[in-house]
Amino acid sequence: MKTIKKYIIPMLFAGALSAADFAGYSGSFLRMGVTARAIAMGSAFTAELDHGFSAYYNPAATAFVESRRANFAHQSLPLNRRIIAASVSMNLPPTAGVGISWVSAGADEIDGRSTSGKHTQYLSTSEDALMFTFSQKLRSWFAMGINVKILYHQLPMNSDNLTGSGIGFDMGVMIRGGNMPSLAFMVQDLNSSYNWNTTSVFEEQGKSYKELFPTIYRIGSTYTLGSFFFVGDLGLITDQDSVLGYSMRIGTEYTYKDRYFLRVGYGNSRASVGAGLNWTFAQKNDAYLDYAFVIEYPAGSAHIFTYAFHF
Repeated sequence: MKTIKKYIIPMLFAGALSAADFAGYSGSFLRMGVTARAIAMGSAFTAELDHGFSAYYNPAATAFVESRRANFAHQSLPLNRRIIAASVSMNLPPTAGVGISWVSAGADEIDGRSTSGKHTQYLSTSEDALMFTFSQKLRSWFAMGINVKILYHQLPMNSDNLTGSGIGFDMGVMIRGGNMPSLAFMVQDLNSSYNWNTTSVFEEQGKSYKELFPTIYRIGSTYTLGSFFFVGDLGLITDQDSVLGYSMRIGTEYTYKDRYFLRVGYGNSRASVGAGLNWTFAQKNDAYLDYAFVIEYPAGSAHIFTYAFHF
């Protein structure tokens, strides 16, 4: 207990404080997590295969997928925000894996007003990422992978919409085999950016510029102890030139009768709990229904639902 108080608790607070330093940077919707199972466990899935969206947390994980997988996720967030995602991945014999996925975030009912303060209309904003994944096993227990992301951001204006677009990359490696703990490393948002041209909105004052995402370097692992499964990862957040902060994400899952799951975690400055059910749709135990409840201080709470199936 003294060790927990002396080391673990300060690390959790340090992770929360440092996360606040980069939360306002571009691409934050890609750093929040997408699936209920992962988010309920703190999104600490750098070294774990998610039920249907393994490429999001580490593209190398797709090489270990043994069947075709599909995933649909919806997040209902405070302040009229939402995130939706869909993904399909499959093995590519004999030793590769491929996938395609889409993540979309946005906010609705934004009160648009003129320069005089008069209400004009309700506006919406959105950010989208279309990801293509390829991974390859170099050994039966070792794989490498890459995500290529096409990025698009739409900002609302009363008279027109301002759009930015770009391309980014994720790269990862994973060691996974037998009953041994998994170990993985990932670089998230390598050279990811939005390219903007504001001349259509601000005329002479407008310009073209590139808005870079922070690049995150993560190392993670997993561990199984009886009916409990533990995940964790550590991250280093940079802005290409300097270190912005550090992150620590942890979570655990309790399995009951191989079909029912209870989860708890902390990551991305959010505490979360969740539950899941493995059930039969077309084949035995081929479908998963997961739910997560997230505390977003001070904004409120969030609800995440995910449906995944293997075919």
